[in-house]
Amino acid sequence: MAVLAINSDTNDTALGWAANSPRGGKAVMNRVLKDGASVPLFFAQTLISSLRDVGYNTTTSAICEHVDNAIQAGANEVRVYFRQTGKTGEATIDAAVYDDGRGMAPNVLKVATSFGGSMNFNNRSGIGRFGMGMKTAALSMSPVMELYSWQERDAYFNMTLDVEAIGKERTNAVELPDPTLMNELPDEISELFTKPMSFPNSAAEQELLVARGENIEEQLGQSGTIVYMPDCDRLTYAKSRTLVEHAVKEMSRVYRRAIAEGLKLYVNNRLVEAFDPTYSMASARHARLIDLPMKTSRLLFAKSVEIPLQEHGDETAPIVIRLYRLPIEQWSTLPRKTQKNDLQIFNGLTVSMLRNDREVFAGPMTELTTRHSVTNWYRIQIDFPGELDEAFGVAANKQGVRLKGYVKDAIKKAIGEDITTLNDEVKRFQGAQKSARSGGQPSAAEARATESDQHQAKPLELTADEEAQLESNLLTLAIALRRDGETDEQALARVKASKYLIEFKHDEYWPFYHVEHRYGRVILTINSAHPFFEELYEPLRKLGASSNEDEDDAVNDAPRGEAQGGPLVALELMLLSLGRAQAQVGSNNDEAKRTMETLRREWSEAFRVQLTV
Repeated sequence: MAVLAINSDTNDTALGWAANSPRGGKAVMNRVLKDGASVPLFFAQTLISSLRDVGYNTTTSAICEHVDNAIQAGANEVRVYFRQTGKTGEATIDAAVYDDGRGMAPNVLKVATSFGGSMNFNNRSGIGRFGMGMKTAALSMSPVMELYSWQERDAYFNMTLDVEAIGKERTNAVELPDPTLMNELPDEISELFTKPMSFPNSAAEQELLVARGENIEEQLGQSGTIVYMPDCDRLTYAKSRTLVEHAVKEMSRVYRRAIAEGLKLYVNNRLVEAFDPTYSMASARHARLIDLPMKTSRLLFAKSVEIPLQEHGDETAPIVIRLYRLPIEQWSTLPRKTQKNDLQIFNGLTVSMLRNDREVFAGPMTELTTRHSVTNWYRIQIDFPGELDEAFGVAANKQGVRLKGYVKDAIKKAIGEDITTLNDEVKRFQGAQKSARSGGQPSAAEARATESDQHQAKPLELTADEEAQLESNLLTLAIALRRDGETDEQALARVKASKYLIEFKHDEYWPFYHVEHRYGRVILTINSAHPFFEELYEPLRKLGASSNEDEDDAVNDAPRGEAQGGPLVALELMLLSLGRAQAQVGSNNDEAKRTMETLRREWSEAFRVQLTV
């Protein structure tokens, strides 16, 4: 960084520049200070070096600047290249982006190479705005940017930005030269289109732009542009494979709409499929990975909301908020690998924001949803126009959003109640699935409670009517308490074999447990909607389950390992014994029964408050 030190006592000036600072820039600065020469608004020698540190989160983010420009130039095909050469540990990587868009005339190419030079400055209807992205993105990766553009075959105009060369310039105002006309591309550029990359490893996986025997000029087309960044020294990853895989992962999502509309996007000669985090696009990658009738999410609504361009301002622009519900009932039965790796349901991309059809943010936004894992099963997509860049906090490099407070408030007001309702709906389904037991056999706690009942001081009694119609009553009870996948006969056998039955219910207004004494059976119902289930019962269930279960599983079998006892069985036995005692105390005493009911409800509410406040 250039530092100008001024001695306030002697009014002398001295440069405290680092030894590796641009020599030309230092000469210009000394001249200005000593001779009183005119001071340029920008010192090109130091500015271009400083712009290398503009800051892109990833190499993919920088490459996206070039893809944006290609799309804005009307390209139908865009190719991204990461060419790795040399031995491991000493390898170099060149990056390049080709497109078959309109190309640039020589005078336009010269303007486009300058910083701030733009044919669409501050035009918010497209993707770019300021005429800075191409240069800053290229130089963030490499100290050299070579630009080739053409509007007729065999007529390639070239402009080059070289940080080191510009740093040696000793003139106050550094001007760009005229573009150089070339009748053919340099060999190192041509090879990008005619030879396979080192990754993907198999040449069969790569679809070259120019196949063997084809003419390169014909395949490059009548017009187009190439941005070439040789010997990259500032990349997110050191290997081309990782760079390629990250680029594919991100670009498949960022440009999903352009791909769906026909854009052919390649990374190292491999075609990129659209990935839709909302799962609403039938043509997206996820749809071919599942063999189920329900291949897409369901659109619950699309709401248009007017957002002020500035807080308290009168001028507004519309955004469209869409809420999608994933088909949890069908997709929760898919293998774990399909859910997690193929569909990527649990990747946290709950909210997606698109500016002029190009995604600028994808990720969790708990202030609009919740911190609970239910967010895995729905998606929010927000479309907004470029006029709202300031309101949404979109920077020039389009890396993420920083929503103003009034924008968040407007979105929450529009969808807050819908999100709450959807959260509760998914929780109910998850609670029911997580609490599901394997059919046919009593659980360990039910079996142990039944086995120990003969040792109880006071046996469970049947009324005369219950005794007389026990067989038919038990069949009715078994059908009512039948578990998923259990036949009526299996349910009846299970109910006959056990005097203790544990069931589950999801109800926001129920106490955390309920107990009935019917036909000589104690029926304990655990409420999966009460915080008790989430904070105590479920963690103990997972503790006893196999190690490969986790909180994102939508369907779980009965807790494995119960037969050996453990905390969950002990907890269930505690509740069963409590239910037994409650049934015994209230069996012939209505007042005692009402007292026990009141105690149960009061205890449940006090427990809920203590767990949640």
